[in-house]
Amino acid sequence: MTPRSPILDLPGAISPPDGAVDSGVAWHWGDPFAEQRAAARKVAVVDRSHREVIAVPGEERLAWLHLVISQHVTALADGAGTEALVLDSQGRVDAHMLLAHAGDTVWIDTERGAQASGARGGQVSLLEYFQQMVFWSKVEPRDASAERAVLSLVGPETPELLARVGLPVAAGEYAVAEGADVVVRRMPWPGHDAADLLVPRAELVAWWTKLTDAGARPMGTFGFEALRVESGKPRLGVDTDEKTIPHEVNWVPSAAHVAKGCYRGQETVSKVHNVGRPPRRMLLLHLDGSADSLPDTGDAVRSSEKVVGRVGSVAQHHELGPIALALLKRSVGAGAELVAGESTQASVDPDSIPPDTPALGRVAAQGLRH
Repeated sequence: MTPRSPILDLPGAISPPDGAVDSGVAWHWGDPFAEQRAAARKVAVVDRSHREVIAVPGEERLAWLHLVISQHVTALADGAGTEALVLDSQGRVDAHMLLAHAGDTVWIDTERGAQASGARGGQVSLLEYFQQMVFWSKVEPRDASAERAVLSLVGPETPELLARVGLPVAAGEYAVAEGADVVVRRMPWPGHDAADLLVPRAELVAWWTKLTDAGARPMGTFGFEALRVESGKPRLGVDTDEKTIPHEVNWVPSAAHVAKGCYRGQETVSKVHNVGRPPRRMLLLHLDGSADSLPDTGDAVRSSEKVVGRVGSVAQHHELGPIALALLKRSVGAGAELVAGESTQASVDPDSIPPDTPALGRVAAQGLRH
């Protein structure tokens, strides 16, 4: 069960609906569209303390991590971060994570309850998988969720806000800095500027208050997810299924390196990258805003009554209206007339189509955005 964040007890916090993926943290603060506008134009702060945090200290931490994750990290500098995956033996995605190398520790945050195929079979927690793979390496992965919690800043004024609260303003994508016992990782999404803060969990409310007092508008996961969907960034278990390989959801090369040495699932990553194309691709859909209801995650996407994919994340965007990410067959193009779920008309945003496929322009999407 996901722990309940103490930030939910602050005035104005609205809890998510029962059964929501992001249970335990604020869904919104009364006006989710105004929150998104603040994140797009100024800066907002989001409580993401429900994410699981794993600490990887030890003198061989980089060499060891390099062997068990999909990303090239042997030279990951102190003050750098990245994204990475754990794959199964067939190259399918087990887990997605974000890394921050600060001092003598690599901090990893991931989805709560993240799992991987165990070294001895079956599914185990991501931490258990790491511990199974230690062998004789000088590394000690541990559960750090009780030590650290994630707060995310989103918006073009993120650097100024960091400076106002006395935190280091590391420059560059995934750049990491540490100050006031807070690890700061700059992020290129959602939006054009953001930062994840790994704060001491015992000081979670204090840091939330300091950030909001300094000018950050509170934003819930309703807004964060809408901006993530707009950015075309997938979420494990929502935009992926049991068959997903990294290429289908744009995790190559951001989270999976195609030229590093052997790691579990590497053969599939390399083969698809060099000689083939993935059978599906993740695209952004504009949904008919006049529909009585929107599709749910996992619903089928159809073209002429034929199933051509599945719905992933569904969101309400402050400018684009209802949107969704969907895993679709490669044959589905920008001009396709689609139905998502029971009856919601949908069209592909041409800008979400990978550059190796000609886009037909934005005409098909215009009538469905609002």
